[in-house]
Amino acid sequence: MNREEALELVKQHLHNKNLVKHCLAVEACMKGLARRLGGDEELWGLAGLLHDLDYELTEKSPELHTTETIKMLAAYNLPAEVIQAIQAHAGRVPCQSAMDWSIYSADPTTGLIIAATLMHPDKKLKAVDLEFLKRRYKEKHFARGARREEIEQCANLGLSLDEFLTICLQAMQGIDQDLGLA
Repeated sequence: MNREEALELVKQHLHNKNLVKHCLAVEACMKGLARRLGGDEELWGLAGLLHDLDYELTEKSPELHTTETIKMLAAYNLPAEVIQAIQAHAGRVPCQSAMDWSIYSADPTTGLIIAATLMHPDKKLKAVDLEFLKRRYKEKHFARGARREEIEQCANLGLSLDEFLTICLQAMQGIDQDLGLA
């Protein structure tokens, strides 16, 4: 499966444009992390792009999240590490690799970055810097859905929180137009 096929599948199964943007954001973060950690950018990107493929289908039954994705992807013969990472992001299987820990931590990080951007006076991703993001991060009631304990698991990658946030922020800034935050 190539990126174009994956994106088509995402658009076919996710009708909420913000969910599609979320998948694009996680893809960008995963590619940035792969670059930093020596992973395969295309494979890591595919895991990020496809990770919530069944979200709308399993929204009312979150315990099933990723199980339908795995069924949808069976015919594509994706590498086992991509399937493992997709399952790991939702806690269905334990994180075992750098790809797993990356997607586990990047998933909530994208929500934090989007929320910080929307709160910024300019409402543009490129206007957000690490200092602004960290101030929002420290506010317990800000972007509550961006679970800090999951984001902090980036330590399992040998990355500081600042470095991890910087990688994700810069990756998302690189696709700010696709995210509607240019």
